[in-house]
Amino acid sequence: MTKTIQVRVDDQLKESADKLFSSLGLDTSTAIRMFLVASMKEGGIPFLVSHRSGGDLAIREAIARRKTGEAYYSIEECIADIDEAISEEAKHAAV
Repeated sequence: MTKTIQVRVDDQLKESADKLFSSLGLDTSTAIRMFLVASMKEGGIPFLVSHRSGGDLAIREAIARRKTGEAYYSIEECIADIDEAISEEAKHAAV
């Protein structure tokens, strides 16, 4: 038996994700299944979710952008924010 999960996302985010996953030889449904399987193996989110890094700030800024009606990330903006959050987390982890 299979279940369907529906998630609402911005059109541009969906299109960008589809392009990214396609470039990796995946479709978006497969990528989401991979995330769910990795979560089960890890017993939680398969990447660091923490208030210690700038990552939470990036998330809050993205939410604020959406609430004001600004267009969601382009893939380039999204990757830049992810890289920045990873860099901030690496700085905190080294301390």
